[in-house]
Amino acid sequence: MCGFTGFWSPPEQWGGDTLPILHRMTSTIRHRGPDDSGVACVERVGLALGFRRLAILDLSAEGHQPMSSGSDRYLVVYNGEAYNFLELRRDLEARGTRFRGHSDTEVLLAGFDCWGIVPTIKRVVGMFAMAIWDNETRSLHLVRDRTGEKPLYYGYLDDTLVFGSELKALRAHPAWHGRIDRGALSLYLRFMCIPTPYSIYEGIRKVVPGTILTCRRGEPPTVTTYWSAREMVESAARERLTGSLDELATECETVLRTTIGQQMIADVPLGAFLSGGIDSSLIVSLMQTQSTIPVRTFTIGFGEQQYNEAAHAKAVAQHLGTQHTELYVSPSDAIAVVPKLPGLYDEPFADSSQIPTFLVASLARGHVGVSLSGDGGDELFGGYNRYFWGPRIAAWLRWVPRPVRTGAAHLLRALPPNQWDSIFEFASPAIPASARMRMPGDRLHKLAGLLSTSGEADLYRYFVSHWIGADRFGLGDAEPATMLTDTEAWPATETFTDRMMFLDLVTYLRDDILVKVDRATMGVSLESRAPFLDHRVIEFAWRLPREAKVDGRQGKILLRHLLARYVPTALTDRPKMGFGVPIDSWLRGPMRDWAESLLDAARLDHEGFFNTQEVRSRWREHLDGRNWQHALWTVLMFQAWHEAQAST
Repeated sequence: MCGFTGFWSPPEQWGGDTLPILHRMTSTIRHRGPDDSGVACVERVGLALGFRRLAILDLSAEGHQPMSSGSDRYLVVYNGEAYNFLELRRDLEARGTRFRGHSDTEVLLAGFDCWGIVPTIKRVVGMFAMAIWDNETRSLHLVRDRTGEKPLYYGYLDDTLVFGSELKALRAHPAWHGRIDRGALSLYLRFMCIPTPYSIYEGIRKVVPGTILTCRRGEPPTVTTYWSAREMVESAARERLTGSLDELATECETVLRTTIGQQMIADVPLGAFLSGGIDSSLIVSLMQTQSTIPVRTFTIGFGEQQYNEAAHAKAVAQHLGTQHTELYVSPSDAIAVVPKLPGLYDEPFADSSQIPTFLVASLARGHVGVSLSGDGGDELFGGYNRYFWGPRIAAWLRWVPRPVRTGAAHLLRALPPNQWDSIFEFASPAIPASARMRMPGDRLHKLAGLLSTSGEADLYRYFVSHWIGADRFGLGDAEPATMLTDTEAWPATETFTDRMMFLDLVTYLRDDILVKVDRATMGVSLESRAPFLDHRVIEFAWRLPREAKVDGRQGKILLRHLLARYVPTALTDRPKMGFGVPIDSWLRGPMRDWAESLLDAARLDHEGFFNTQEVRSRWREHLDGRNWQHALWTVLMFQAWHEAQAST
């Protein structure tokens, strides 16, 4: 796990400042690789590559990058892990290849020499981003893993191509201009993150997961898709698995055991994040069966019980016999993270679970160098409530006349969320445990918004829009096209649930969840691995019959069944909790002065990114008791990010 950057300029522009520029760009991502650094220049073509190393496999100098292939045809900088590198190495050794070290980087380069770039990448099981220089064809290949676990940005500054693991590296190039992309800002206001392929800056893009971007001097870049989520979904529909739930669980267990076993290979201490939920509990259970010592597990707790999962995690850890570490954090501990967020996330990002994610990463980094997680379980095995409520709501919306829906929405909005919360709290003794929910007022207001949608595509877009009315906040351009609006790019699926799961895989997972985890963990030099995102697991999950994922009002049917072999159901069977923090109350309390400064009317008018009247109105309403935390946090994270960039 590392970070890299570089640029490709016309050779005639090179001079004595080339190496200082490269070192400056590389130093910005030191947190991604504090153990070693390296640079390489191909002066005859104007290419410069910089690298920072976090040593996980082969801690010796033989893992140093940039690294050349045995034939000297290829030069690579590579961030990530090829989990099946030992298998690839054996295949290459059988063909006569000899290795000087034990790193997966050397194995990849030998594969390029033997099989070529695209065939090698197709063989790799792992998470990765890389820049590969081909001396023979004089081409640069920018490669990103199948689901987007590892980031990779690129763009042209006049006639110079710049690229890197994080935007801060690109900003360190002297040709940087950094104009805000107003269309991307509009997308950010809706989704709290910036969807692929966009970035917050004009002309700077993210490499699309599952593709290889090939650049040649004087030619427009070309894209090769080596893995397509759409094709995978359509193929899986033709190859559905059959068998009883118990048989399918055994097959799932076999696939996950293989994946987890490979991901447990490391030359540094290894552990796992444990929330006590289904996904992380299953990962830890299968880790423990393959470990001769107790697995190190980590969780953080909060005093606010509606946000606290530490007790559940502790119970699971005790049952499995892990070496468990928990840390209860105070509001001041969590709030102290906020000033770090603009630098960590490098472009506006407003999923507030970024705070506890950073805190648990910091906790784990004090003990281990690698931590496994349960990310991806919800998207692949049917964990989100929208997967079973969505089809029912869509059917109901088709049946209920529009005037009736409008009236119902008006009634739900008649009371603010906090008053609905009070009503539900008063009535809770009479409400069955299975029907209780966290923050019912927010959910009822979201339901009111659902009533105004038309069609499944519109309904899904509503589900993943973290707040509605974002178009009134921004003063920028209209939202550009995304996967959510390009329905022609969707696979042919049988049900609305399938379409939602596909869209979550290629949008929410890669642009929100994986960004959150990568920046939080790499910000403390910790490698995070996600077994559910092994493409073999993804392809297995999509071959499952639908009833093995979602049935009635419950999701993750198969994972629940499998986990019960290791952990009593009573320890994990509870309503789903988000990994959140009480931003709503913090904004009224200890963070109020900070927020007021960023939302100052004169400042908003001067900067010109937001509708001052709308923002100030929401701020006043929030202080009066209404919950506008998502809307306000989105604006605040942009404002804090913009302030940080202006000061650098």
